[in-house]
Amino acid sequence: MAQKGVPFDQEALSCSICLDLLKDPVTIPCGHSYCMKCIQPVWDREDVKGSHSCPLCRQTFTPRPVLVKSTVLADLMEELKKTGLQAAPSNHCYAGAADVACDVCTGRKRKALKSCLVCLASYCENHLQPHYDVAPLKKHKLSDPRKNLQENICSRHDEPMKMFCRTDGQCICYLCSVDEHRGHDTISAAAERTERQRELEGSRQKLQQRIQDREKDVKLLQQEVEAISVSADKAVEDSEKIFTELIRLMEKRRSEVKQQIRSRQETEVSRVKELEEKLEQEITELKRKDASLEQLSLTEDHIQFVHSYPSVSALREPPDSSSIDIRPLRHFEDVTAAVSQLRDQLQDVLRQTGTNVSQRLTEVDVLLSQPKPKTRAEFFKYSREITLDPNTANTRLFLSEGNRKATFSNHQQSYASHPDRFTNFCQVLSRECLTGHCYWEVEWTGGGGYVAVAYKSISRAGPGNRCRFGYNDKSWALDCIHDTYQFWFNSISNPVSGPQSSRVGVYLDHSAGILSFYSVSETMTLLHRVQTTFTQPLHAGLRLPCDGVTAEFCKLI
Repeated sequence: MAQKGVPFDQEALSCSICLDLLKDPVTIPCGHSYCMKCIQPVWDREDVKGSHSCPLCRQTFTPRPVLVKSTVLADLMEELKKTGLQAAPSNHCYAGAADVACDVCTGRKRKALKSCLVCLASYCENHLQPHYDVAPLKKHKLSDPRKNLQENICSRHDEPMKMFCRTDGQCICYLCSVDEHRGHDTISAAAERTERQRELEGSRQKLQQRIQDREKDVKLLQQEVEAISVSADKAVEDSEKIFTELIRLMEKRRSEVKQQIRSRQETEVSRVKELEEKLEQEITELKRKDASLEQLSLTEDHIQFVHSYPSVSALREPPDSSSIDIRPLRHFEDVTAAVSQLRDQLQDVLRQTGTNVSQRLTEVDVLLSQPKPKTRAEFFKYSREITLDPNTANTRLFLSEGNRKATFSNHQQSYASHPDRFTNFCQVLSRECLTGHCYWEVEWTGGGGYVAVAYKSISRAGPGNRCRFGYNDKSWALDCIHDTYQFWFNSISNPVSGPQSSRVGVYLDHSAGILSFYSVSETMTLLHRVQTTFTQPLHAGLRLPCDGVTAEFCKLI
């Protein structure tokens, strides 16, 4: 038995799988021992192969050996625990394939605790101690264990590479600086590190600032998620209340109609029955009179017949003796027709309301930061085909090319009267309702005019500027007349500079409140950008000032 305090080789009593002292040891046919809980899962995974192998010597066994606890090893391990023998260093202190090994250890090498950048060697805990105790070694630069320290040695001169050649961008030794790198811009590696460290700190500051910005963005998005959820929950709650109220009103109206029908039914039935009773009484009286006449006709006494006839033959007419006039059997059919009409009207209202609700739902948008388009090709991703609404066109505007083109004409067009038509200004709006991201282009010939967007609620008739694009708070317009540009909103103009072009591009980001106008030629030049809040969907608009001017919404590829 080993004596207390005498070291022993722990590796011989360690499991090569968990690298710890054996627990519930088992010995397999090849003689190697493992912890029961370690070897079992290894062999469980090999069951599909039909053969099982030793993790150390790779000897295979077929069939799978039965694992039996090794009582000898188990007793030895228990005795070891009782005697408290001084254990050799734990197997975990030895270097594995992924670890940096101590360069001083002989035999099985231990893990390095530090690497010395002066000695260009790595040391385990025991062999590192001189660097803490010996004065000259205390000055050496220690770092976390590093592999490939020999890369810091010049392969040509076998000297430490402590210089940096900026000309060639590589580390060199002192001899290299006076040999093949003579005349180059060289500096000590430490000085180069200091300068690069400053750059690194600057880069880190930028990265940290970006991290902070992104964390703020994440916080904003989290708040937006919460706001969306709260708003959606409230919308559902309010909608449920409104629909419940509508259903209650419908139930109430249904009950009222039912009650009115039943009440009218009772009145009419009572009136008819009353008349029926009178007619029954009259029939009874008539039958009695008829019986008397029949009896008189059978009398054989001529004198009695002649004497009785005047009194018996007299037939009293009732006050309402006119015949009963029954109207065609419609009765309550008109009520059913009225209720059916109400149903149809409600269906139309619900259909229109459902469309409006769906449209509002599609307009719900989170203002996520998206890169704004820069090239024309990027704008084309948001292109919309715009057509003009004839019901809005002033009578001096002639529409053609599938209602994409408008031409000013001195001859009034024979448009039907419509409440949406502009009457005082030669303007027209698009059919399309514009939300989200949209881009379109307008080509002018014969001069220029106004390129605009407007709410559908803009006035269409009447004096003043209520109907005029750019002269109220319901429309925004770019004036492209007389080889100059001016932007108009709410009767306030702003001069706009930029290259003249017969084609103007318009970009709309409705949810972000961005409206931009571009001069389009070989390149796109921003003329004016609006940042506001749009409270309604928009429609594209045109205003043509004089005869011969045309404007066309271009087809974009």
